[in-house]
Amino acid sequence: MRVGVFTPLLSQLSLPVVLKKLAALQINTVELATGNYVGDAHCKLSMLEGGSALAEFQRALGDHGVSISALSCHGNALHPDKDFAQHDREVSRKTILLAEKLGVPVVVDFSGCPGDSPHATAPNWVTCPWPPDYQKVLQWQWNEVVAPYWTEHAKFAADHGVKIAIEMHPGFVVYSPETMLRLRSLAGASVGCNFDPSHLFWQSIDPMAAIRVLQGAIFHVHAKDTQIFQNNLPRAGMLDTKPYTNERERSWIFRTCGYGHGAEWWSEFVSTLRMFGYDSVLSIEHEDSLLSPEEGLTKAANFLNGIVIREQPGAAWWT
Repeated sequence: MRVGVFTPLLSQLSLPVVLKKLAALQINTVELATGNYVGDAHCKLSMLEGGSALAEFQRALGDHGVSISALSCHGNALHPDKDFAQHDREVSRKTILLAEKLGVPVVVDFSGCPGDSPHATAPNWVTCPWPPDYQKVLQWQWNEVVAPYWTEHAKFAADHGVKIAIEMHPGFVVYSPETMLRLRSLAGASVGCNFDPSHLFWQSIDPMAAIRVLQGAIFHVHAKDTQIFQNNLPRAGMLDTKPYTNERERSWIFRTCGYGHGAEWWSEFVSTLRMFGYDSVLSIEHEDSLLSPEEGLTKAANFLNGIVIREQPGAAWWT
């Protein structure tokens, strides 16, 4: 297991500066965003067009001894706005092609969310089974939009030797282990999950139990925490739509690793991942509204580096 960083939190800095900063934190693995919701500050899809940009990019990584755990293009390829959907689909396809060229095994994305009909203009995330209209919407979404797109897109990824890791994120059709496995049953083995425990905490899903449910389907992991405020929970519930920056009133907020749960929890998390077949990267994602990116990154890196022992190739602890 090793600690990495999802770099949009440092999007104001150039890639060489980012790599130097991470080296000081004993981190030499990055997850790079290529567009859609997460931007493309450090990894441009235009590198696919030829020229020297790709070679210069690879040289910068090599000079700093840095590897890429995943390329990420979190978007909504199922958006009812056809132009929006087409843009995000194109970014996702090009990200897969760039991952193939770079030898990166995983592309992280969202499942997306359609509207409620062919005439919709905005996504419609269904959260309850009644009145019956919602069941009809859900059936239409999965049968007419989700299945056709993801069956084709998963094949495209598989044909290029790339796996797609879907982040289970509320607001999209895949937000839980059950919905993740439903998509995987349709799209095949090239689709799995980007496991982010922060999105499970506030759904009252135990991440450790979820790892057991998803064994074999975890392709990448985000390291991000959640803090639940019991005083606000009776008033707003978990489906709290207040802005994340309204920390005093919200039922929960995202936190830097260690601020929602302590070292004992994260140690068990790492052990459970290993137990069920994942022993790769914990990619730090910073969305803590109470800490600056600099502070949040430093805290998370020091915290996780204290939990994860990085094994050196060829080394044995008993020698």
